Amino acid sequence: MAKRHGLKQLTLVDRLTAWAGEVREQAATMAPGPEQDALLKKIAQADQATELYNWINSPERQPPK
Repeated sequence: MAKRHGLKQLTLVDRLTAWAGEVREQAATMAPGPEQDALLKKIAQADQATELYNWINSPERQPPK
């Protein structure tokens, strides 16, 4: 059996959150325009995906009645 070399696997949510943070910093340094708008749209999509994932996996979520 192969060893994993102590690397920790990150979840999709962790990777999305880290990516969104990096891109937010990048967008903050950009001049307003279409490139910044495109980055901000991608950040919003990543945030929505994270919120949806957290909602789906929340213990408080109830099945439809």
